Amino acid sequence: MTDTTRPPSSLPATSPLGQALTQPLLLGLFLPIHNGGWTMSTLPRATHWSFDYNAALTRQAEQLGFELAFGPAHWLGKGGFGGETSYRETSLDAFIATSALAAITSRILLISTIHILYGPWHPLHLAKFGATLDHIAKGRWGLNIVTGFRKDEWAMFGQQQIAHDDRYQIANEFVDVLSRLWSATENLDYEGSRWQLKHAFVTPKPQYGRPILVSATSSAAGIASAVRHSDLIFITSPVGARFEKAIEALPELNARVKREAAAVGRDVRTLINPMIICRDTEREAREVYQAILARADHGAVEGFFHSHATGDSQSWRGHERDERTVGGNIQLIGTPEQIVDQLKQLKAAGCDGIQICFFDYEPELAYFGQRVMPLLEQAGLRHPVAQIPASSHVNPLAALAT
Repeated sequence: MTDTTRPPSSLPATSPLGQALTQPLLLGLFLPIHNGGWTMSTLPRATHWSFDYNAALTRQAEQLGFELAFGPAHWLGKGGFGGETSYRETSLDAFIATSALAAITSRILLISTIHILYGPWHPLHLAKFGATLDHIAKGRWGLNIVTGFRKDEWAMFGQQQIAHDDRYQIANEFVDVLSRLWSATENLDYEGSRWQLKHAFVTPKPQYGRPILVSATSSAAGIASAVRHSDLIFITSPVGARFEKAIEALPELNARVKREAAAVGRDVRTLINPMIICRDTEREAREVYQAILARADHGAVEGFFHSHATGDSQSWRGHERDERTVGGNIQLIGTPEQIVDQLKQLKAAGCDGIQICFFDYEPELAYFGQRVMPLLEQAGLRHPVAQIPASSHVNPLAALAT
């Protein structure tokens, strides 16, 4: 078995990913490293794109026991997706931002999103960078492999968009080269359809064979590619974000991904991205949802839909305007008890974890930790996690207070 096809179950239990996978339900935080977070609304909130804010969130999530922090990647022109908020015009680079978090964390897995076909990247560059980050983060760094579905992003790099299924074939070659470089004990000569290497060599070697690999996909070609090499696969609801509809469609999608992985001798874990709006009463949670919609940034919503319509992504289909305004691939709304019940249903539907986004991150993450996490443990969805000593790392909250 090559490092490319190494299934998560083969990892040592002492590895960071191996330890994370002991949890019945993985918890991740989708970091708001761009303005507007996941919600296209002018309703006031403190959520901010800055590194200090996201660093504080990551430390907060780590202390609560979250396994993952994940940064998305966008390439947008002036004005972003538009509207009053110039939605997502300002954004940190996901690769640099999430990698920098390694210095101020000790347990949480840090996943960087990289469009590997833009530019283009060379596998030798990323193999060296990834091996270095693997050592800096002590096995906690991972790569979310994306191929780019929007024509305007490709145009930014002076490239013509590659056909959908062809992109995944090229991505497979890219990851195969990465894996060979991470595992080769001698210089590598390689002649492929896209890349050629002569006497290439990378040290240090990653500590657990290779860094963590992640994919997000819904298409047949994307799933076939992801199950070949990824440890974690982000799935998306094919019927929109409303929980009652999505929960009916997810069991078959999860089962399909895991069947295809088993067919190539691998096991993978699937995750989904919920927007969680949780309050003491369901009425309060619904009022927050409606307040977000009442202040919707309609120009940003229109720009977002137009941009996605010009691409060829097969994810996020079936989402209505209100669902996109509030955000999240699926929406969980209610009391702490209702949220836990919905998470139990997602687990029963085959989801191995969630990558959460919030409307107002810092207070809502704190509320989730105080009110929802204990109930998750009671429900058997989480095992208790030891606290990290407050003195073990620099606290980025101190920088925010100055």
